[in-house]
Amino acid sequence: MMIALLRRLGQTVFVLFGISALVFLVFFATPGADPTARIAGRNASPQTMEKVRQEYGFDRPLPVQYATMMKKLFITQDLASYVDRGELVVPEIARAAPVTVSLVCGAAVIWVVLSIAMGTLAAALKGTWTDRSLMMLGLVGISMPVFWLGQVANLITQSRYHDTWLFSWVPGLGYVPLTENPWGWFKALVIPWIVLAVMFIGIYSRVLRADLVALSGEDFMRTARAKGLSPTRILLRHGLRTSMITFVSLFGLDFAQLVGGGALLTEVVFGLPGVGRLTYQALTNLDLPLIMATVMYSAVFVVLANAVVDVLYLFLDPRVRDAR
Repeated sequence: MMIALLRRLGQTVFVLFGISALVFLVFFATPGADPTARIAGRNASPQTMEKVRQEYGFDRPLPVQYATMMKKLFITQDLASYVDRGELVVPEIARAAPVTVSLVCGAAVIWVVLSIAMGTLAAALKGTWTDRSLMMLGLVGISMPVFWLGQVANLITQSRYHDTWLFSWVPGLGYVPLTENPWGWFKALVIPWIVLAVMFIGIYSRVLRADLVALSGEDFMRTARAKGLSPTRILLRHGLRTSMITFVSLFGLDFAQLVGGGALLTEVVFGLPGVGRLTYQALTNLDLPLIMATVMYSAVFVVLANAVVDVLYLFLDPRVRDAR
């Protein structure tokens, strides 16, 4: 077990190094492009260009440039955006991250609970109208784009029916920090939570239902039935636990991708100043230091989520543990 964990940790460090090197080469070592001009921004003065060149070591060898950039990003954290009047990008991401984490965590709770309930119920009632209705409902959720659903939710809760008793409690678009007003934080995020969770509820419930149905014919499930265990216990204790391997794998990747900025459309539609919206603004302004920082932020979350999922595999599936 310990050897497998150490091996996975080493692989994680190696992957993070590879991603950081690739991101640096794409943004700052492209042939025929001056990285100094990219960082300084449009219409930068010669004095600003020279300052950037000296500060980032662009007059020195490429490995030194990479080491300087990673130092400014991860150690000294003084990587600055000259497009945004010298604003430090790491504190900007640190301010935006709690918004994105709040949005994704709330949505994740909703989609995990409802998808497990829907998938398990559909598998238990396989072939019935309940099964077909739940799977059709999930397909509808998958088919609705999040930006369209968000706009419809805003139209209903912010405009058409905002003055009715049903939606009068819904605040205006924006974010309220949890530390300042917990109830205001909840009210500001509950609609975005539901909108973001709808698609994942449909995907996860259908995947879980398919896994449970496929597992029903496995030898260990037939053995459990031969022992006289109740169908509910067989489904929940034996089938659901084994199906969680696929579920956890999907959840780890999706959660990390959303926290890393994948909730961009939801943040833009609901006016949430999260990492996705920050990345969108950086791309609009061609703010390369901020773009690189947000890409690295996203990559770190995805790689770490993969590592966590692999560790969970060791506990969920003894076959994986024994193979390592």
